[in-house]
Parts: sequence; C-alpha cells; structure tokens
Amino acid sequence: MTTVKNLNPNLDPLALPLNGSSLIEASAGTGKTFTIAILYVRLVLGHGQPEGSALAAGMLPPNLLVVTFTDAATKELRDRIRTRLTQAAEVFSSNAESLQPTPETALIHQLRDHSYPDPATWPDCRKKLLLAAEWMDEAAVSTIHAWCNRMLTEHAFDSGSLFRLTLETDQNDLLDEVARDYWRTFIYPLSPVLMDEVLGHWKTPDNLRASVHNLLADADSLELATDDVKGAIEATVQRRMEQAQVLKAHPWADWKPEVTDMLVALNKSKRLHGGSMKPMIAAWDTLLDWAASDALYPEGLEKAGFQNQTPDILASKLKGEGDVPHHPAFDAIEELIAFAENLPSAEADILRHATRWIAERLESEKQKRSEMGFDDLLTRLDDALHGPRGDQLAATIRRQFPVALIDEFQDTDPVQYRIFNRIYRVVENHPDTCLLMIGDPKQAIYGFRGADIYTYLDARTGARDRTWTLGRNFRSSRPMVAAVNRVFEHGDLNSPEGAFLFGKGDASPLPFQGVEANGTKRLWTMNGEIQPSLTLWSLEGDQEDRNGNRKSLAKGTATTEVAETCASEIARLLTLGQQGKAGFALEDAADDLEPVEPKDIAILVNNRNEAAAVRDALSQRSIKSVYLSDRDSVLTSQEAKEVLCWLKAFAEPRQLAYARAALATPTLGLPWRYLDQLLTDEIALEREIERFMGYQKQWQTRGVLPMLRSFLMDFEVPGQLLQRPDGERRLTDILHIAELLQQDSLQLDGEHALVHHYTQILRAADEEDEHRTLRLESDAGLVKVITVHKSKGLEYPLVFLPFGTAFRAQSEKQSFVRYHDDNSQLITVFDPTPEDVARADRERLGEDIRKLYVALTRARFATWVGVADIENWHLSGLGYLLGGEPAAQQPLSDVLNHLVDGYPELYTEPLPGASDLGYTEETPAALGPARVSTREAREDWWIASYSSLEYIGLSGTGIVFTGEVEDAETQNLLEEGAHNPEDEEALSPLSHSLHNFPKGAGPGTFLHDLLEWCVQQGLQSIVDNPAQLREQLVRRCSTRGWSDWADTLEQWILALIRQPLKLNRNGSESASLASLGTLRPELEFWFESRNVSTSAMDKLVTRHTLNGADRPRVDDGRFNGMLKGFIDLVFEHKGQYYVLDYKSNYLGDNDSAYTDQAMGEAILEKRYDLQYVLYLLALHRLLKARLPDYDYDQHLGGAVYLFLRGINAPGAGAFTDKPPRVLIEQLDAMFDGKAAPGEVAA
Repeated sequence: MTTVKNLNPNLDPLALPLNGSSLIEASAGTGKTFTIAILYVRLVLGHGQPEGSALAAGMLPPNLLVVTFTDAATKELRDRIRTRLTQAAEVFSSNAESLQPTPETALIHQLRDHSYPDPATWPDCRKKLLLAAEWMDEAAVSTIHAWCNRMLTEHAFDSGSLFRLTLETDQNDLLDEVARDYWRTFIYPLSPVLMDEVLGHWKTPDNLRASVHNLLADADSLELATDDVKGAIEATVQRRMEQAQVLKAHPWADWKPEVTDMLVALNKSKRLHGGSMKPMIAAWDTLLDWAASDALYPEGLEKAGFQNQTPDILASKLKGEGDVPHHPAFDAIEELIAFAENLPSAEADILRHATRWIAERLESEKQKRSEMGFDDLLTRLDDALHGPRGDQLAATIRRQFPVALIDEFQDTDPVQYRIFNRIYRVVENHPDTCLLMIGDPKQAIYGFRGADIYTYLDARTGARDRTWTLGRNFRSSRPMVAAVNRVFEHGDLNSPEGAFLFGKGDASPLPFQGVEANGTKRLWTMNGEIQPSLTLWSLEGDQEDRNGNRKSLAKGTATTEVAETCASEIARLLTLGQQGKAGFALEDAADDLEPVEPKDIAILVNNRNEAAAVRDALSQRSIKSVYLSDRDSVLTSQEAKEVLCWLKAFAEPRQLAYARAALATPTLGLPWRYLDQLLTDEIALEREIERFMGYQKQWQTRGVLPMLRSFLMDFEVPGQLLQRPDGERRLTDILHIAELLQQDSLQLDGEHALVHHYTQILRAADEEDEHRTLRLESDAGLVKVITVHKSKGLEYPLVFLPFGTAFRAQSEKQSFVRYHDDNSQLITVFDPTPEDVARADRERLGEDIRKLYVALTRARFATWVGVADIENWHLSGLGYLLGGEPAAQQPLSDVLNHLVDGYPELYTEPLPGASDLGYTEETPAALGPARVSTREAREDWWIASYSSLEYIGLSGTGIVFTGEVEDAETQNLLEEGAHNPEDEEALSPLSHSLHNFPKGAGPGTFLHDLLEWCVQQGLQSIVDNPAQLREQLVRRCSTRGWSDWADTLEQWILALIRQPLKLNRNGSESASLASLGTLRPELEFWFESRNVSTSAMDKLVTRHTLNGADRPRVDDGRFNGMLKGFIDLVFEHKGQYYVLDYKSNYLGDNDSAYTDQAMGEAILEKRYDLQYVLYLLALHRLLKARLPDYDYDQHLGGAVYLFLRGINAPGAGAFTDKPPRVLIEQLDAMFDGKAAPGEVAA
C-alpha cells in the first residue's frame, strides 16, 4: 500500500509553542476539540512559555479568546474546556498520585509528570485551573460576530463607533422594503413590452430580492454596465427583435414544398420512418404562421418535429446507406433553435444595476435608522483596524486578548482573516502573543456562505513552517481509515492536480495527508466475519447509442434505483442484527456482538429531493427515519403557516374568521362534521371562542410559548401527531417555532406586534438562519437522513452515501458565475463566457471533492457508496478521484476495480437488486387496554366562570367550556345571535331597522364593543356631541361592510343612552344611561369557591328567582378554586348599586316581541338568571368589603338585562330582577364552604 508522505509535522499538544502564530490542520476525527481543550489548560498554567514572556504567568478565561462560528459550537467548546480544566485540577490535587490515568486525562498526567515533577508546585497549578473553571461563564468563547460586536462597543472611540447603533439580527424586512422601492422606481414605469422582459426573470419584487441577496456582499466590486437600466432593457428587446426579423426573412414559404418532397422521398425509400416524417412536415405550418406573426420564435421548438430537422439529428434518424440530404432550411431551423435557446437577455444588466442600487439604498436606510446587521459588525471592525486609529485599536485588543484560538478556521472569509491578521500579525510571529488557527482545509465546504479556502491558504503561507497536523484518527476503525486513505491517495497519485485540485507533493498548498488510525475496540462484522469498510455499488446503463457506446443513466432513474437498494440493504442489515448475525464485535471476541440497530445508521444526501427518495423507500419497508438539513428552514414548513393561523385567532379571538381558520388547520385534526357544526351551532362556537379568549389571556400573562403548549395539550395535538408517520417531525417543528416566537416576543410589544413580525419572517423563510434550521426530531431508534453539510462534525457507526456521483455543474445559462481570479480574489462575472463557466465549475468540483471527504469520514465502521453512471459522472467529486472518464471510454466497473484491487478494506459490486423485504421493529410486550374513566376527571383546584357550567335540557345539548372566560360579552354574545347561522354576513334588509340588523356573534361583539367605547368616552358627552359617535360608527362600519347601517346605528345608540330604563320590577325607579354619574364598565371579579356543588347552587337559584319557573338545570359538578367573570356595567343610582348586561338576542321582528314575558323566557332558556345572580353575589361581596354600613336591602339595587333590539318596546327592552336577600346570603356562605340556614343539600 502506497502512503502519501505527511508534509507537515504531527502535532504534540504538550510541545506546541504557545506564542507567535501557528496553523493546526486537524483532519476529520483527529480530536480537534480535545486538542483545543488541552492547549487551553496549558495556556491557563502558562506552560511552555519562555522566561520573561508575558504569557508565562498563565491566562484567565476572560483574556483567552476562543472564536468559532456557531452558537452551538461555542456552547460545546465552553463545556468541554470547563470539563478539561476540572479534570486537570484533579490531576494536580493532593491525592493525585492515587489517580489512574484515563484516556481523557492521560495527556494531563503526562504534562504534570514531565513539566511539574515537584509536588510542591501542584497546589498553585490546581488553584489556577480551578479558578479558570469557575470563570468559564465569563470566558471569551464566542462567535466571530459576537466578538466583533463586543470590540466595537468596548472600544468605541478607537473603532469610530461613537454613535450607538442598534444591532438588527434580521434585516429581511428592510431588504424587502428596499427591493420594493427599486421595483417601484425602475420597474413599474416600464412599458408592457419592457415589463415582459423583467417578468420573464422575476415575477415579483420578492423574486428579485432573492436573486440580489447573495450578491450584496460584493456589490461594491460589481462593474455597473449602465446607469440607464431602462435603456439596457430597450436595447436587449430591440436586438432580440432584429435577430428574429433576420430569421423570419428566410424564404420559409418557398422551402416548405422542397423540404416536404425531400422528406416524403426519404420515407418512400425506407430511410425515414413515417412516425418521424409526419411531425416534421406538420412543423412547417407552425413555421409559416410564426414568420407572419409578431412572435419571437415558434412554439414547440423543443419537440421532435423541429429537432429532427437539424442536420446532425436528421442524419442520426436516417437508416441504410446513402448520403444525408442537405437543404438551407435545415441550417436555418438549427439557427432558429439556437436563437430561442440563447435569447439576448437583460437579466445580467438588471441584476447588476439592482444589486448596486439596493446595496446603496440599504446602507443609507441603515444609517438613517442607526442600525447595523451581522455582516456590518465584521466590516466595521475591519475598517476600524485599517483606519487612522487602527494601530492603536489593534494594540488595545492584543493587550486585552494576548491569546486567540480560532476554531473551524477553514470556514474563515477574507474579512475575518484581515481582522485577526491585523491584530496578531501572522507573518511577524510575535512572541508576546499567541494566535492558533485550527481547521481542516479538506472540510472547507461552506463556500456558498462566504467561507473561502483561498483565505485559509493565504494564512497557511503566512504561517510557513509553523503548520502542524493532527495525524491520528480516534473516530474510526483501522479498516475504515485505511479505506478513506486509499480513495484520496488514489486521486492524489492519479491526477496531475492532486486529490484536491491544488497540485500534489511539496508544491501543493493542499495535499492529501494520510492519517494513522488509533483503532476501535470493535469491528463491523456479519455472520461472524469482518466486513469491508467501504463498499462501492456500481450502477451502469444497459442501452447503447447508434455507435455502440453505452448510454448514461437518467438521473431520476438512478436516484430511484439506488434509493430502493439502499433501503433494502438497511432492512436486511437490521433484520440480521435482530438475529444476532450483524453488528459490532470485539476484534478478539467475535461472540461479543453489539447488534446493529436503526440508530446506528445515517444516510447522507445532498438535498431534500434525495432525502425524500430514500425516506420513501425506507417507509415502504417500515423503517422509521428522521431528516435534518443544514439549509431547510423550519419556517418553510406547513406547520409554520398553521401556527400563524393560531396566533391570529389568539390575538383577536372575537374575529370569527380567524377562529374558524385556526380550528380548521390539519394539525388539530378536528372532524369536518364538527367544523360544519360550528357554522350553525352558536353555543358550540361560543365554547371555542371562550377557549381562545383564555389563550389570549395566557399569552398576555405568561408568554406565547406556555400558551402554545397549553393549546397543543388541550387539543391533544402531540398524541394525534405521533400516530402519523411524519408526526414526530411535525411536532418538533411546532415546538421549535414556539421557542423562536418566545425569543422574538421579548423584543416586541404585544400580541399584534408578534403576529406582524412572524408574518414578515415567514415571507423571508428561505433565508439561512442557524436558529431557524430544522431540528432533528429524535435520535431514538431511528435511521438518520441528513445532508452532508449538516453531518460535518458528527459521526455514525454506519453510513450510506447512496448518491455518490450526483453533482450540479455550473452552466452557461446562468446570469453570473463566481470564481477566484489569478490573485485568489473572488470575482463575480455576469454573462459568463465558456472559460468563465469552466473556472467556476472547477471550483465547484473542488468543493464537491471536499464534501466527499466530509461524507467518507463520518463513519466509525463502514460506509456504502452508490456510484451511478449518470451523464458526466466523471465530473463529480468521486468521479474525479476515481480518474473516471466518459462511459464510452472506460466502463465504470473497471474504474472501481482498479481502485479496490489489493485493498481488502474496499469492496465493489454491481448495485444489488432491491428486495421488498421489510423490517419489523421489535416492540415491548403489548400492554393491556387502559381502563376508561366513566366520569370526567377534574383538577382539585381550578378557575371557573359562569360559562363553565354544563346544562341539561337545553335543546338536548350541553354547554361545555374548558378554558377561561375573559369578559361578560364573550360569555353570551354567541348565544344571543343563535337565530342566524350566517353571522358574519351583512344583510340587505328592505329597511334598516333594529330588528333587521345582522344577528350572531360578530354583530353582537360589534355592539358590545361600541357601547363599551361610549361608556369610556362618557355617555353624556356622546349625547352632547353626537359627531364623535358618528365618526366612530363610520370607521367601524366600513371595516365590516356595514356602511349603510351607520345612520340607523347612530339613532339606535343615542336612543339607548337617552331612553329612561326601569330599574325594578314595578317600574318605580328609572334612569337613563346618560344620567348616571357613577358607573364602571367591564368590572372584573374573582372570588374563592370552596367545593361548591353546582347542582345545589342551581336548585337554590331556581327556588328564589322568577317564581321558580322551569328552566334547563345545571348538571352536577363542583366549583373548587376561583370563580371569575366580567360584568358589562356596574352603576350607582340614588345610593343603590346595579349590574347591567347588554343582550343583542333576537326575539322577533318587531317591538311587540320584546315583552317582559318574552324577555323572561329568554332569560330562563339561556340561564341568564344564574348569571346575574353570580354577578350580584360578586357585587354584594365588593360592597360588603367597601361600605362600612352595607345592607343588602338598602344598597344593592338588582340586575338590569338590557335587550338592545327592544329599546323602542314599551319596557325599553329592560328586564330587571332583585333576588331575595336569603338567596345571596346562602350563596355567599356556600362559596365560603360554610353551612347556612336553609341551605339546600347537595
């Protein structure tokens, strides 16, 4: 076996010089994080520093900078370092000599024994280490953006950041606004012809914004082809039309009979099949129609009728011997097809112009708003370090952080490296500072995010001979390491450009350096035999073209076949694992087997389409899987849209359209019959509205996250979802979104602000954001399907890479490409030439090779790779390493055999046929059926309200409510309008009378809200100045589509306010609402209820109110906790206090329907009697606490229930009642848990 020479010395973590600048190349699985933690321990101790060095005394965490690129990585690093410091402190403890080294502490023992042999020095070392561990919460371990923000803030003067700027983490709203400004300024004024050119590329401003987004960072470097974007579009359209006219000028009409005769002759001579000839002749009619029209080109050019009349394709269609006929029409058709495929386009000019303009406007708007984004943090610090005070700022930061460790350095971009190079001066290698750059260029796969491998190579040049390598793999088995080494050694040796396209040997800045294997205790075995660690499945087509060359497979066909085989093989392995025949066995004890399980397997894919293919195949075999992408946003999920429906309903629970939309979301899974019932059953809808009111209150008091969790549990969403195949994924998404909402709500004011914010971020859901990336729903017992990008840094026992030759090449059809020029500067080229595309595709290939390296180094024991002979497979990363060539030159199987020959760790075979064999998951013994409770389970203590009561005998329907009622309006407004199911539609009455006003919950809410507003403004003030009422009515009615009702409602409300209302049964007391001086709207009450029997309470109320008349009775239940509610209006008149409740119930179509008897019957039917008794009990308790000489008979006036539609009836729609004192006193005692004289037994 040939081994590539390791060109860099292997790193000894205990001997690395910790001053100056050094680069550590950490190959996959070589213990990078462990090494960082060991180096941190040394820096805390001041180990290895020369005498007199500023670092010799040791460092404390606040001054020891560790930078990485994600919040998750900072947390992991902080925890690992803290653990290592604590372990090291134990090694230096007084009983350290009795401690046995473990794999994790062996290096620390070695450090102690070699560098601190005198036990007298140990207490001081231990003290430093413990102090550092305690200070880790203050450690300077952060992301690059967080650290830059800190530097700009702490060094405001030197950095020129004297003005306080707000860091806006999400600038999508601002970018949306600026993109729309561009569209209004430059696109809207265009003529229809020019507009069509723009709309051919971007249908909306949002589409244009998405295209511009990735170019904004380089906007300054873009050459602006023209300032006149309209002129550029006009020139393109004109050029296109001129080219079309040239083509139309051909003598198509003269050519038609000539070509037709030629084709017919070929058919008669058996050289051209009739099935080919007919569409070719038919195409000429289309050609002639086009030549006489304004169209640029004929429709259907992509079809065989046209394509077969180009010279090359026509030649391939002819059979037998003989010359290929020539005709100028065939050349013209080929020219026409080429014109249609390569139409002159203004896309590049528009995109370039839009990018420059939007970037400038974006910067201007940020300055106006005193805002900056994440990228601004980097550029501002970079500008400051290279500005007039840059030397002083760099020196200040060096004193603050004399040591910096930069993790994942291969993901650094040019701006980030300029910052650290300016501070720590890489080339100078200054002894009083220490800069450690740690990464693996072979894993530089984030070019699409701005990471730049050329920046890494620049740093490598600066570090020169101070580059070290972690050369021992601790992750994978020896055969697995050997297999990966073989693949990349093969590529390095068989290509003049080396494994990674940067050359090879000493001249290469990025050679492949093979690693040694530390080895694992176990190996992958099957049927007692050690299995190959790298299996390559070859899939080749079996069809040939006219020249006898094998045809490549269609990509879709290959994807399906490999996905099926992958799932089939996983099912086979899992089944063998259940049988104890496949798993991970000790090398020297094959009987000690850990059977393979689903959790041991990961399938690496490139995108969601590949993930869907393989997950579908797994599902068909009953194998559960989970999917995680590095780029998929949780906000693009269907659940994200459903959460928006819920939030709108909770924020405005009285908006019935929102409530119904929320209840109809698929996640809730409510039966359609129930949803249909809500359109006609106002009592059922009332129950849901009240529940939503409860969620609104919980949102306001506890936050959006607790509220959403309560909502999910109330509707049993987790249980329902987890019964579905994708339920765990969906539930994870919902909870993830709830967490994001809770975080965002801390910066926003109120529910509506959060709803608006959430609506906006859904529009920009495709933007990358670490916090919004889909989370893995579960690790438990499931096969993981994960993108290669997301798998970086992770490890799995077994890995499948089914689509190993898939790739996406750069194309000349792209409006721009990006690549590095001869000076290693990233440039953007619009309207690229073939040479530009080739250079960009070469960089694509380089990143694909590095991505393959990441994929092949994830497995601890074994990897399976699908190698499909798709078109140009040799241009994939794997194809390059294999030295592959087009299929016509070398069979794929020969290429793979050349790779594996002589290497037992590798194995190749044709893609096995997929089996339908499924996998039966082992489940615990089934439990017996759960006992079913025959009664409703209630909490021992809860908050209840009037509408918590359940009734028997009310049209055969009970009223059930499980949430919390927030006001008296919502408790009753739905049942008030139960007459009309079309509650949200405005009627078109013959006359606008009170009785024809729309009925239902919506109109009821409207009237309640309007009257509440009137009370808040002052009722007498409304009478004195009706114009303010008129203005309010016009505004409110217009939003409902009720503008025609404004006049009627104005007179109605004024009559309600002015009309004297009777305040007692005999009418001896009356008063108008306008005359009342002391009144309180929406009075909230809470009082304790101690194990109150609701049926006993009901019997008591029935006996003492309304002559004991029959009414629906309350079902047996308990109030134990708090009773709460809201009273529409409480007022005082002549020393007596009253409760008043508005009722918009429809009792009939004229005033005569609102008699005292009719209103009393409505009171009984709806059980408003029980409602007003509880309201009076609440008022009784309030007055008893507030009035020193309170007497029920003297101070409590009673209840007034005002039927709003009956204001012109003889009694003005007022129904009054004052229950006897004995009832209120007995209820008072009952709620206190005391017995009272005459109490009804429960």
